[in-house]
Amino acid sequence: MNLLKTDQLIASAEEFGTPLYIYQTEKITEQFQKLKSAFNKENTTFFYACKALTNINILAHIKSIGVNIDCSSINEVRLALLAEFSPENILYTSNGINYSEILAAKQLGVHITMDSFSNLEKFAKDFGESYPISIRIRPNIMGGGNLNISTGHDNSKFGIPITQLKKILELQEKYNLNIEGLHIHTGSDIADIDIFLQGISVLFDIIHHFPDLVFIDLGSGFKVKYKEDDKETELVLLANKIYEAFGKNEYASKLQIWFEPGKFLVSECGYLITKVNVLKENNEITFVGVDTGFNHLLRPMFYNSYHHIKNISNTNAIEKNYAVVGNLCETDTFAWERKLNEVREGDLLCIYNTGAYGFEMSSNYNSRFKPAEIMFKNNIPILIRERDEFNDLIKKQIKLNQ
Repeated sequence: MNLLKTDQLIASAEEFGTPLYIYQTEKITEQFQKLKSAFNKENTTFFYACKALTNINILAHIKSIGVNIDCSSINEVRLALLAEFSPENILYTSNGINYSEILAAKQLGVHITMDSFSNLEKFAKDFGESYPISIRIRPNIMGGGNLNISTGHDNSKFGIPITQLKKILELQEKYNLNIEGLHIHTGSDIADIDIFLQGISVLFDIIHHFPDLVFIDLGSGFKVKYKEDDKETELVLLANKIYEAFGKNEYASKLQIWFEPGKFLVSECGYLITKVNVLKENNEITFVGVDTGFNHLLRPMFYNSYHHIKNISNTNAIEKNYAVVGNLCETDTFAWERKLNEVREGDLLCIYNTGAYGFEMSSNYNSRFKPAEIMFKNNIPILIRERDEFNDLIKKQIKLNQ
């Protein structure tokens, strides 16, 4: 599929201002088709991990193409319901949460994944077999492109450690728990297929203990490209190996397979357009100061992640080395010693692959406004979130008379 053209990006910036988040819905559809093509058996279901991007218009598009939804908080569940997902198509998988949030999810009738033994025990005492649940197992496997996005290792906060299996089984027997699913997720940006297979092996060792199982939830972690030479997850190979493993297992062969792709579906659909405020010469490097910062895109600073950047205002000019930096009173460097076509003050830069965890992790740090969001649907740009105004910064504050 073709990316949005330079003139479309420039026209959007001129119409809606900068900084500006742009989402290409056709790219989301294309990514889902890749998943469906690889994982083509009827026993496979996909839940979009909406923590990556929760604009309700994006959620509506996700629903329209036939993807269910995975939520990491009770408010994401409420957003999913607002986007008209049915409760049976909503999966709630959170961690470190108060038990009251689980009770709220039960009241809404959605699938619930238990992430801690403490909350599992409370739920067992209150509801026993009357409400089916799934359990997130921590497999003690290291996987993912960065320690901060590795969630299955033995020092991770996520899931109930596999070493506590005996305690889980004791609860199951005492309260006749209806455990409909087992969940595992080892991290994000996983290119090594063996990591997925190791996780499956851990679950296969224990599934015979759970007679009510309906599904195995393998999370996600499919790697997407951020650089031209990046290695992606080989989906077809992975699907074949997963189906082969499930087919050979007496218990697993009868189960559904669930996945929770988030970044894979929306990362490449996103563009962040920013304007060059100022150039600063510094020895052999020139700083390009832009009108955005980690208040709008945190990933490069938080994960040291790479995002391709292009000067879309001066595409035919000679390339030079630049440091692209934000406008915050912090060290917020998007790129260092990056080759860009010659940059001038007032030029527009496009930062690619920003659909996942871009706007979603944004803030009003330095009392700066959050950007507008638009989406392209059938090649037409549509405003789906207005840019912040000053009143948005103070609307929840209470000014005291002193």
